[in-house]
Amino acid sequence: MTPVLAHEPIPLLLDADRVLRVGGTRVPLETVVALFEQGETPEEITQNFPVLRLDDVYAVLTYVLRHRDEISEYIERRKGEAAASQAQTAKIPGQGDLRKKLLAMRTGSPSRG
Repeated sequence: MTPVLAHEPIPLLLDADRVLRVGGTRVPLETVVALFEQGETPEEITQNFPVLRLDDVYAVLTYVLRHRDEISEYIERRKGEAAASQAQTAKIPGQGDLRKKLLAMRTGSPSRG
């Protein structure tokens, strides 16, 4: 019996904020790509994010590997948007102090302020 080859859609959805999400979840594409580039396997990625399906992670990574330039461009754009957003937030009175306090809490060091 000959298998029927079917077209499978890539499990990436562009949300209202122009963020690519994996498999209908809130997990952004750049998170999956970063983990993969750090050496995590698709199985490890799904262990870290149980909301992701293993077959979706494999499909997305296949797409990423076949479209490296486009994905790299997308990720660089997202990094630029994040930096611009942080710069805007830092201009709001009191936000710089809040950021310092939150970072201090994360590292366990006392905040100065």
